[in-house]
Amino acid sequence: MSAEIQKYISEISNSLNLISRRIEFETLQDRISSKTSECENPEIWKDQALAKSLMRARQALLEQFETFSKLQNEFNDIKTLFEIGSEEKDESLLMELENSFSKLKNEVTEVEVLSLLDGEADANDAFLEINSGAGGTESCDWAQMLARMYFRWAEKKKYKIELISESQGDEAGIKSCCYKIIGNNAYGWLRAESGVHRLVRISPFDSSSRRHTSFSSVWVYPVVDDSFDIEINPSDLRIDTFRSSGPGGQHANKTDSAVRITHLPTGIVVTSSEKSQHQNRANCMSAIKSRLYELEMRKRNESIQESHNQKGEAGWGNQIRSYVLHPYQMVKDLRSGEESSDSQKVLDGDLDNFMSSVLSLNSSS
Repeated sequence: MSAEIQKYISEISNSLNLISRRIEFETLQDRISSKTSECENPEIWKDQALAKSLMRARQALLEQFETFSKLQNEFNDIKTLFEIGSEEKDESLLMELENSFSKLKNEVTEVEVLSLLDGEADANDAFLEINSGAGGTESCDWAQMLARMYFRWAEKKKYKIELISESQGDEAGIKSCCYKIIGNNAYGWLRAESGVHRLVRISPFDSSSRRHTSFSSVWVYPVVDDSFDIEINPSDLRIDTFRSSGPGGQHANKTDSAVRITHLPTGIVVTSSEKSQHQNRANCMSAIKSRLYELEMRKRNESIQESHNQKGEAGWGNQIRSYVLHPYQMVKDLRSGEESSDSQKVLDGDLDNFMSSVLSLNSSS
């Protein structure tokens, strides 16, 4: 029992040291004081976006400090009790402490993963785009399955989900869709999902019940507000309005309210198809800014061509994750090696292990 507890102590201690370095705990109180002084300056409220950004930043630092301090204090308290229990050979206390260490280890592991979300835009909301790729109707159905998977994941995180646009498949599923995922660290979590996702299964659309391989691409970029300085020249934009497709009948959209905006220098195209043309324009402009911001972040770390190569076409050779439903059950991330034999659980939104494995991999590289 003591050996198991000693293992917990070593693992928890290492994790706490790693978290401390990542969040720069030694300077955290000074940074909180600095942000507090900025927030108390009445001049900042002349710029509401800046004020809100500062308040969010201060709150995030406070939460980091309180969470880490709580874990550190709890670890020290339990470790002290363990030393007492070991000296007195109190087996009942040691058994109780083993459970306490196990519970604390899980809490520390969760915070360790959250400490990976330290990018400039990781705390932001996210746009999530899904596009069907090679595979026709199969791929459209797979795109819809992915949309459901991320919807379920977001629900578990208690994030708010807004549908920005959706294009139905000719026979089934969807050709493409875009969601806005609203919640703390939404982009930080979801940025691990950008890439091509591959599905292997017995096709429900094949009368001969043959095995099919389908591909869909996922593209994630942060929602940015006015606190991010992104200038867009109006002459660089082409704005088109059109009648959005829908289920037909009394719900058919009979006005040209859908909006498509193309950023000519980069070729970025975004679409929004809600009922209000004014809201669609606002959605598209927000998405354009976010895409340009995300593109700039990629430029800092790699060339544009390398970025496109990493994403690739939605087909063979470019996938980041495989979902196999036949002849066996397996979901495997091809970057981190993380895998699960419970495919249905993953498709129901159990994605945190996959996301955190990629975040850890990127952090250590």
